[in-house]
Amino acid sequence: MPTLPAVPQPPRLRAPGELLGRVRRDVERNALRARNGIRLAAGTHRPRLGQTPRDLVWSHGRCRLYRYRSDQVSLGPPLLIVFSLVSRSYVLDLQPGNSFIEHLQAAGFDVFLIDWAPADERHACEGLEDYADGYLPEAVRRTCEAAGSDSVNLFGYCYGGVLALLYAAHHPDAPLRSLTVMATPVDFSQWGLFSELARDGRLDVDALLDDVGNVPASTVRQSFRFLKPTGELRQYATLLDNVWNDEYVTAYQAMTTWSNDHVPFPGAAMRQTMEMLVRDNAFVCDRLRLGGDAVSLRDITVPTLTVLAERDHIVPEPTAAPLPELVGSQESDCLRLDAGHIGLVVGRTAARVTIPRIIDFLRRRSEAIA
Repeated sequence: MPTLPAVPQPPRLRAPGELLGRVRRDVERNALRARNGIRLAAGTHRPRLGQTPRDLVWSHGRCRLYRYRSDQVSLGPPLLIVFSLVSRSYVLDLQPGNSFIEHLQAAGFDVFLIDWAPADERHACEGLEDYADGYLPEAVRRTCEAAGSDSVNLFGYCYGGVLALLYAAHHPDAPLRSLTVMATPVDFSQWGLFSELARDGRLDVDALLDDVGNVPASTVRQSFRFLKPTGELRQYATLLDNVWNDEYVTAYQAMTTWSNDHVPFPGAAMRQTMEMLVRDNAFVCDRLRLGGDAVSLRDITVPTLTVLAERDHIVPEPTAAPLPELVGSQESDCLRLDAGHIGLVVGRTAARVTIPRIIDFLRRRSEAIA
């Protein structure tokens, strides 16, 4: 029996009120698109970033040790965050309501941060030893002194995690209660094109340096864009769809401000990074050397947490995943999260999923204080 053609249904008649509501909404959104588009083009009405009050505890060279003000501290020891060498730390305190620092404070932690001033000609010769054996030990000591504690929970983000690992491995008696590293590379053989270029000798570090001997911020920024060349196009496309939404535009401005705001990388540290960490894959192959000493991740024995993002294009999952098997800690956990590099600490998913699970680990390494 032949199939009868479907009978076309008449279009649903919309009530006058519904049509009027749609017209009013479209008119309002078009007005918002025009207003926000002008603001974006002019670069005005940018949100204020990094607003949580903090005090400078100590500084030396590039190192700045801050303590965030809080009257909610109920857990000890203090939490000391080591930030990356090439980015601005305010991504951890992006905006009120969208701040990793706020979440940590609300959980009761006494939060300290090691931040880095932009490198200039005075810092071009600073190698990894200056950070792992100089800045970090003194910052840990100053944190303990300021908080009246005999230990810290150490937390390293991105390349700050690399520095935290080097410090903990070279100073096995350091006063650490625990060590957490997030989005931190250790197996550089999995770092894609950069590891191939370094291994084949096609990446000339000296060609990257500026007149004072550092890798300029513009080169750092372009290298991150190179890892995800179509990222900006997708961001612009999504922005066009949401430019009427004030909340979205504010969040977009905050993130793009941070993602374009880098600092120079010290030349000597970059050379060691490319030659030892990347080309020799020293973390995995146990070839670390600092100041003439052999250093091994096996000497890290404090409880350790590795936090990695499954959609991270800067530190891909295979680059970060081996760490739990490399350290000597009896308790070495790994937290895999469905997020990107920045989505670990910024955004709604971070607030609902990532940050609570990190806080749960840190709580178990802390104790209530009077």
